[in-house]
Amino acid sequence: MDLSLSTRTEGDRTVVVVGGEIDVYTAPKLREQLIDLVSSGAYHLVVDMENVDFLDSTGLGVLVGGLKRVRAHDGSLRLVCTQERILKIFRITGLTKVFPIHTTVDEAVAATD
Repeated sequence: MDLSLSTRTEGDRTVVVVGGEIDVYTAPKLREQLIDLVSSGAYHLVVDMENVDFLDSTGLGVLVGGLKRVRAHDGSLRLVCTQERILKIFRITGLTKVFPIHTTVDEAVAATD
């Protein structure tokens, strides 16, 4: 399966909609997208993972790397995810303590840092 990416701006947030599988093969595409956004001055990101079917450790690494990049600019990276199988990965790895995880994009965009 491939990875689909699209971005849009909502207020001062940039929403990255991700679909498909984030794995060792597709993660570089997401990494490049996050690097490009931060390079262009988008420091408050919301990653919508509602259409993600699979996430592996490489994908987690890309998200952590994105978080480090935005934090270097006093930014934020919030996740939108309600799928139990994906949320379980964040719980097992302890990353629920690192990433704010929201149930809707509206909730993530409205959240204050």
